[in-house]
Amino acid sequence: MWHSLSVQLSLTLGQQFEVDEKTPIDGGDINECYAISSGNIRFFVKVNSRESLAIYEAEAESLRHLANSGVVSVPQVIYIGVIKEKAVLVLDYIPMKPLNEESAYLLGREMAHLHQWGDQLEYGFDIDNFVGTTEQRNNWHRKWANFFADHRIGLLLKLAEERGMSFGDVESIVESIKERLTGHQPKPSLLHGDLWTGNASMSIHGPIVYDPACYWGDREVDIATTQLFSGFPERFYEGYAEVWPLDEEFESRKDIYNLYHMLNHCLLFGGHYLEETEALITKLDLT
Repeated sequence: MWHSLSVQLSLTLGQQFEVDEKTPIDGGDINECYAISSGNIRFFVKVNSRESLAIYEAEAESLRHLANSGVVSVPQVIYIGVIKEKAVLVLDYIPMKPLNEESAYLLGREMAHLHQWGDQLEYGFDIDNFVGTTEQRNNWHRKWANFFADHRIGLLLKLAEERGMSFGDVESIVESIKERLTGHQPKPSLLHGDLWTGNASMSIHGPIVYDPACYWGDREVDIATTQLFSGFPERFYEGYAEVWPLDEEFESRKDIYNLYHMLNHCLLFGGHYLEETEALITKLDLT
């Protein structure tokens, strides 16, 4: 595979590229990841089954949208394709470290500017994409309550039922969420879509985000996601608030938005996420 990839990269770059070093990198639970080099040129490579090509293409589209905003840094897409029956996504290689207080503050400001950027009037995205490996439908909607309840919570509840996981009556939960969000019509913001601590880092040039699942939606979804799991440094929220303070009602919507990612973790990993999601649904009194 690596020789064939070298040929493709040589054609893409317009210069000779021959993989002379290949180092496995921890890429989470979904992809095989490598740092490859040819002389002084280095790239980051994701590898999976050929069926993952659609996931990589959608990720690349999200990265391009974020890059087009001009306000956040993302890896550059170098090549996408199928090599020897394997889907491959090649990005520029960027040495990274966990966010510190300073880079978190800068990222907070950048995310606020991203959320202010653009003049989209509806909620959705031009293509469907994926959060992890889970389908994310993005049909355009004028009403935020309907978009989030149907395309985020409703879809994942149905996928969970198909896999033998039930969290209550799907229609009742979906209608309850619509009622909670009715009347909330925020400015459609370009969202990262999966903004947890594992998808943001600091580089020599400042903060950087990656592995996006973009769509136009309520900016509060991104901010809610940053508070899941280990959470972002407090300076992130200070930087964000200096540019665009959150509404006071954010706290009342945060758990509703995070239910989406908890359901996705049930689909991806199962285990203790099932109990935590059941507890969150009970807390929200959605059944």
